[in-house]
Amino acid sequence: MRKSAALFCILLATCAASAGAQAVPSATARHLSITAGGTASVFQPSYSGDWAAETVPVSPCYPNSVCNPVANRSPYPLFGIGAYVDLRFTHWIQLEAEGRWMRYNQNNPTGTTNGGIYFDNYLVGPRVPLHRIWKANPYAKALVGYGKMNLGYYPGLCSGDCVAAGRFTALAFGGGADIKLTRRVSLRALDVEYQYWPQWGNSSLAPYGVSVGVGYRIF
Repeated sequence: MRKSAALFCILLATCAASAGAQAVPSATARHLSITAGGTASVFQPSYSGDWAAETVPVSPCYPNSVCNPVANRSPYPLFGIGAYVDLRFTHWIQLEAEGRWMRYNQNNPTGTTNGGIYFDNYLVGPRVPLHRIWKANPYAKALVGYGKMNLGYYPGLCSGDCVAAGRFTALAFGGGADIKLTRRVSLRALDVEYQYWPQWGNSSLAPYGVSVGVGYRIF
């Protein structure tokens, strides 16, 4: 987590520095702005640690069998923190990059070392502004990137403390609203996100959740 988070923060800082360096007094540059912020999130991971053997019909996963994780609702919603950067080039051309680390309230049914279920996100994509309401700026977004998930204890072809993990392509769709508090500070009052991981085990996964946070307009 530390290495990925550090690389993500370096990328955000580089984007901010690049945007600031290119900001010159001209008719085209005056629309450019960059906002960075932090968030707190709660997500339903849509996975509770169940596995099934690769048999027809599907059977429970036993030792010495090849198994895949099974998508289902988890009784343990994950809590975490995140960071985001919004780049606005014009009113209609905007990008959002976000990183999210969902590490709290992990489900660890076997109690194995490092066997808890959690995930991280690293996503980027277009952000579309909607009609402004009072001081609120609603938006929609469509992001792409990847998710890293710790899948917990793997019961097949393994003995002892065996933990499975993977990195998966992730698509995210959602929206929310930022409320302007001061000239530079904004409240991310609500950000709703639905994710789709198209290749997860031998099926797909659909985590979803909400975030709130605070942003600061750097330029």
